[in-house]
Amino acid sequence: MIARLLHFAGFSCTTQPMNLSISPLLLASAGIQIACQSFKVVYYSIREGTFNGWYFFSAGGIPSAHAAFVTSLTVGIGLRSGFDSDLFAVSFVFSAIVIYDAFRLRGAVERHAKLLNRITSRYYPEEHENLNERIGHSLGEILSGILIGGGLMLLLNFGGVL
Repeated sequence: MIARLLHFAGFSCTTQPMNLSISPLLLASAGIQIACQSFKVVYYSIREGTFNGWYFFSAGGIPSAHAAFVTSLTVGIGLRSGFDSDLFAVSFVFSAIVIYDAFRLRGAVERHAKLLNRITSRYYPEEHENLNERIGHSLGEILSGILIGGGLMLLLNFGGVL
């Protein structure tokens, strides 16, 4: 009955399959970020002599997965939409904000965490809980993320993957 009324009113009652396609640029950029996080696990596990999967979820370290992620997306948008497009401009601005925050803002938070850990361990040892000191990025970590993210996106694009 309801179907007839809807049909009479001009609505179609047939179901269409949903198109849940995901942008290849988003998939490639997410894959690049996952690759960077995986590299951190291997790199720091070798450096420390013991496996530590926590680095997959860490915010700091080399390379900056944040910088790699946003750079790869921005480069991909530039390659597909044009480096003179409005979409590239928006992506570039947001990438610059993310990278700036990873370096400056989170770098300041990291310095504060180190200082607070020293103060509380010295003056309040019974109440002291270590704050995470690996939060921000050095300039080298940021630059390596930018180079890896942009470079891998270029390789994927010119290699015919995208």
